[in-house]
Amino acid sequence: MSGHGTPIPMTSHPCGPLVGTAEVPGDKSISHRSLILGAMAVGETKISGLLEGEDVLDTAKAMRALGAEVIDHGGGSWSVHGVGVGGFAEPDQVIDCGNSGTGVRLIMGAVATSPITVTFTGDASLNKRPMARVTDPLALFGTRAVGRSGGRLPMTLVGAADPVPVRYEVPVPSAQVKSAVLLAGLNAPGKTVVIEKEATRDHSERMLAGFGAEITVEDTDEGRVITLTGRPELKPQVIAVPRDPSSAAFPVCAALITPGSDVLVPGIGLNPTRAGLFTTLREMGADLTYENEREEGGEPVADLRARYSPNMKGITVPPERAASMIDEYPVLSVVAANATGKTMMGGVKELRVKESDRIDAMARGLRANGVTVEEGEDWWAVEGLGIDGVPGGGTCESFLDHRIAMSFLVLGMGAQKPVSVDDGGPIATSFPVFEPLMAGLGAKLERA
Repeated sequence: MSGHGTPIPMTSHPCGPLVGTAEVPGDKSISHRSLILGAMAVGETKISGLLEGEDVLDTAKAMRALGAEVIDHGGGSWSVHGVGVGGFAEPDQVIDCGNSGTGVRLIMGAVATSPITVTFTGDASLNKRPMARVTDPLALFGTRAVGRSGGRLPMTLVGAADPVPVRYEVPVPSAQVKSAVLLAGLNAPGKTVVIEKEATRDHSERMLAGFGAEITVEDTDEGRVITLTGRPELKPQVIAVPRDPSSAAFPVCAALITPGSDVLVPGIGLNPTRAGLFTTLREMGADLTYENEREEGGEPVADLRARYSPNMKGITVPPERAASMIDEYPVLSVVAANATGKTMMGGVKELRVKESDRIDAMARGLRANGVTVEEGEDWWAVEGLGIDGVPGGGTCESFLDHRIAMSFLVLGMGAQKPVSVDDGGPIATSFPVFEPLMAGLGAKLERA
């Protein structure tokens, strides 16, 4: 079932060439952070290209509930009149973050060092996800959290009235945990330090610097050390959100496995902490090129061109690359099924606690469509059948997970028989124009 209404069964049929320009939505990670930091600045932040999926819209509602003025001007153009660091008001109602793990964890960090009490909830999927990974470090500031067993939502956070600065080593690579601690550190005195052994996406660090926070990043023997000086006055910004590389992954991968395809995806963010999928695809032999490389708003950007690639080979993806492509492994496994030989993916235990257990979800669905998959707690391997070798014909569970649903719909475009998903409804959380965009390129998607 969908967490946002009646289930929407969908089927993807084998199709002809995918050709054209894919205008994918704005980056989800940057959209969340634009709204939250805009709400913590003093003055008006203007945002263009904001992703208007359900996850980000839930974050916009949350910022309004906390006292910021958030205005939708139409066409992805938004403005946020912030309340300043430490200026959040206690909300009258429970904050519902829908399906968004990023949204809830970042907002928890943002409110953790304000003397207010906030209750969070989400949809059926989000309410199963572990929050202790965030609430444990937030407790070091003096924040208290009370939730369901296992540290799950619904959960009430009592912000620290007299927060203290924190030095925290992130135990597993997680941009959400790192960002939550940094956001909490904004309203703590002194210097808050976060240490990560493996670099994760650095949008928070880049954007905090852009808003005027005093933040340094240093590579040391300990790892990557991020130091933030608390209680700055954040200055409002003009932000152009680059297009989301995680969303771009779907038309790109579909083009690689569909004969005759040639798809251009303009204006994609190519932050090195996010571009691991494209590096991996090239290593497999994908015809994938960057055009018009440039920088926008402090983020590297380019136009991606993806062409049909019938001779891709299975590879072993370096485990240290996992943090830069953690959301893209599901659709990578679809490409792997269309390559020749085995693709091995390790260092990916984080996939077990995403919107669903993504390793289990993809293994089940791929097997249902004739693909051999092996899996362990921290790894999985897909035995490629070569281009046009995937039998298809199966129905897959999406487990309320947008990326699982879209990955299996991509699988159907290059399979011998149609592939169905039990519920495509969650796709709206991150990629609300997925259906018309893919149809415009030539995909054959239908709702039951």
